[in-house]
Amino acid sequence: MKNERRVGTVSRGIRCPIIREGDDLASIVSDSVLEAAEFEGFELRDRDVISITESIVARAQGNYASVDDIAADVKAKLGGGTVGVIFPILSRNRFAICLRGIAKGAKKIVLMLSYPSDEVGNELVSIDKIDEAGVNPYSDVLTLEQYRKLFGVNKHEFTGVDYVEYYGNLVRESGAEVEIIFANQPKAILDYTDCVLTCDIHTRMRTKRILKAAGAKAVCGLDDILTAPVNGSGCNEMYGLLGSNKSTEDKIKLFPRACQGLVLDIQKKILDKTGKHVEVMVYGDGAFKDPKGKIWELADPVVSPAFTDGLIGTPNELKLKYLADNDFKDLSGEELKKAISASISAKKDNLVGNMASQGTTPRQLTDLIGSLCDLTSGSGDKGTPIVLVQGYFDNYTAE
Repeated sequence: MKNERRVGTVSRGIRCPIIREGDDLASIVSDSVLEAAEFEGFELRDRDVISITESIVARAQGNYASVDDIAADVKAKLGGGTVGVIFPILSRNRFAICLRGIAKGAKKIVLMLSYPSDEVGNELVSIDKIDEAGVNPYSDVLTLEQYRKLFGVNKHEFTGVDYVEYYGNLVRESGAEVEIIFANQPKAILDYTDCVLTCDIHTRMRTKRILKAAGAKAVCGLDDILTAPVNGSGCNEMYGLLGSNKSTEDKIKLFPRACQGLVLDIQKKILDKTGKHVEVMVYGDGAFKDPKGKIWELADPVVSPAFTDGLIGTPNELKLKYLADNDFKDLSGEELKKAISASISAKKDNLVGNMASQGTTPRQLTDLIGSLCDLTSGSGDKGTPIVLVQGYFDNYTAE
C-alpha cells in the first residue's frame, strides 16, 4: 500500500529564457527541465514527455519571412494578375498578414469566403440566420451586396472584428483591387479567375484536386508558397505558409522546419544526465473544439511536426467504468480493485474490437498530448513554452 501511486497524469509548464535566433535550444530545454525538477522537488521518470512549443523552435531557427517575400512568391507562381483566394480562415494572427503579402503579389484579389463559418469554426454568420434567409450554403454563391442585404454586419463573437470588411480593406491597402464572394464549392471561383490560391488547411488536397480537374490554369495552396527561400527568407519545405503566425506588422514566423534532430538531441541529453528515457515532441495548436465559440483550435497543419518514436500510435486502454459495471458488477472494495488491476495487467497490445475499450479516445498520442500541452502553456504571457507531462502512460496498476 505504501508504494501505491496517488497521482496520475501531471502537466507542468516549464519556464525558460526568452529564445532568440541561433540559440542552442536542445541545451536550453534540457537544462530548463532539470532546473525546474531541482527547484520544485520532483524527479524525472522513464516515459515522461517533454514538449516544446513550435514557436520557440521556429524562433531559434530564425524561420521568418516578410510580406514582400510572400508577394514575390505569389506573383511568380500565380502570375500577378487576378488571383482567386479561397477558403481562408478568419484570423488577424494567422491569415491577415499573409493576405497582405498575397495582395501585394496580384493586381486583383477575388476573395471567396466559406460560410456560415471558416474551416476552423469562426462564424461569419450564424447557421440560424442562413436557415431564416432560405440560403443553401452547399450550392448558393453570394456576392458581397447579397451578403450584406441578407445578413448585414456580423462581428466575430470574441474579437469584435467584421472580417469581411477587415480583409477587404487589407487587400485595398496593399495596392490590389478586391471582389468578395461567399461560396463553399471550390469550382465557384473559376467563374472569376483560373489562377487560384486555396487557403484551407486540412481539406487542401481535395480542393486542389477539384480545381485542377475543373480546368484551373494555376492552383497553389498556402503549403506551396515559401517552400524555398525567397530573397534569403525563411521557408518551410513541407508546409509553406501553413502554420505561420504574425511576428511584426510586416513579418511572419513560419512553422518550424525539419526538427526531428532536435527532439532526438533533447532525448539524448536527458538520458545522459539522468539515465531516464523520456519522450520529446514539438507541438503547435491542440486539436479540440470550443463548445461556446465553436472554434476548432487546429489552425496548424499538424499538432506535432516532430516527435520521438515512443509517441507513435494511439492509446491502448481499457475503460474502468465498463469493467466495473459489466465484467465485475458483483464485486466491490478490494476485490473489485484486484480484479480490474488484473484485467489491466493482462490486456493485449491491441484492443481494437474489445468492448472493454469502447469509449476510450481513438486519437493519435501526439494529438492528445499536444492538446494537453497547448492548454497548459497557453498562447499569451505564461512564459512556459516547455511542458513536462508525467504519468501519461501510467495506468491504475502503476506504483
